[in-house]
Amino acid sequence: MTNEWCGWREATERALYGPDEGFYTRPGGPGPAGHFRTSVHASPLYAGAVATLLCRVDAALGHPGELALVDVGAGRGELLTGVLAALPGEVAARLRPYAVERAARPEGLDARIDWLRELPAPGSVTGLLFANEWLDNVPVEVVETDPDGVPRRVLVRADGTERLGEPVDGADAEWLRRWWVPPARDAVGGTAPSPGLRAEIGRPRDEAWAQAVGTLRAGLAVAADYAHERGDRPPFGTLTGFRDGREVPPVPDGSCDITAHVALDACAGPSAERLTQRAALHALGVDGRRPPLALAATDPSGYVRALSAAGAAAELTDPAGLGGFGWLLEPVGTACAGLLR
Repeated sequence: MTNEWCGWREATERALYGPDEGFYTRPGGPGPAGHFRTSVHASPLYAGAVATLLCRVDAALGHPGELALVDVGAGRGELLTGVLAALPGEVAARLRPYAVERAARPEGLDARIDWLRELPAPGSVTGLLFANEWLDNVPVEVVETDPDGVPRRVLVRADGTERLGEPVDGADAEWLRRWWVPPARDAVGGTAPSPGLRAEIGRPRDEAWAQAVGTLRAGLAVAADYAHERGDRPPFGTLTGFRDGREVPPVPDGSCDITAHVALDACAGPSAERLTQRAALHALGVDGRRPPLALAATDPSGYVRALSAAGAAAELTDPAGLGGFGWLLEPVGTACAGLLR
């Protein structure tokens, strides 16, 4: 890893996806599951919910002869594997599953899954595109206001040392003004931003999401991720790292994941719908309510299984945890609008 100064976007790209040395692309690495717990890894109920959503998309599209499921940021293929196991046979027989992932194809993956390093061609697939915790790993620039309240790019070296660079300008400055307005000074009616405030400029994520949605000829695109809204942006940003299941300082040397929450409202197109994961999973039948105690007397084994499922569902829908994630649903065409209402 070079230790020269550069912006966080360049440093993160190299640290996560650099050939042979990137956190995600390093040969023989454990993949995301080795370092943090996503909804996919928390419970098979999540893959079951995606399978339910895929069936709704299939019905809305009139049961096309070939139905696509595009998993963007596929990790080691865990979500696709779970969905294939949960689908009715008739739907699975027509399914064309795509895993989009920059790491190499894992050994032993279901042969039905097409493994791609890049998104399918624009307008080439019909069905469901699902991106679980993908956008938070699309690298972005980090900015910080200087003592005069001027937003400047944060430069970083591979060891994590930072310094302020040039003022933000151009399209990044426009994105910042529109989507991440910092709070004003408290002093005597001042209007300049306070010094030391930080933000992540989400423009690359907006562009990445638009490209992902554009792969669909017809269907539904869904992004599920850590998210925040324009009226409630964190004043010091959200950039952080993860390693071995623990949150760590974000050092761009390839030793840890580097992630930041997503401004899903900036990504959203005009026909998009946004809701929490809790609301989305409830609409797809994932319910954390305990089974009736009477079941324990009539079917003890069934009660234990139902209790376990309720616990897993509660974790996935906990508003203070995974249930607080944002879901962005973007239909392509009119058939797949409102499938979670």
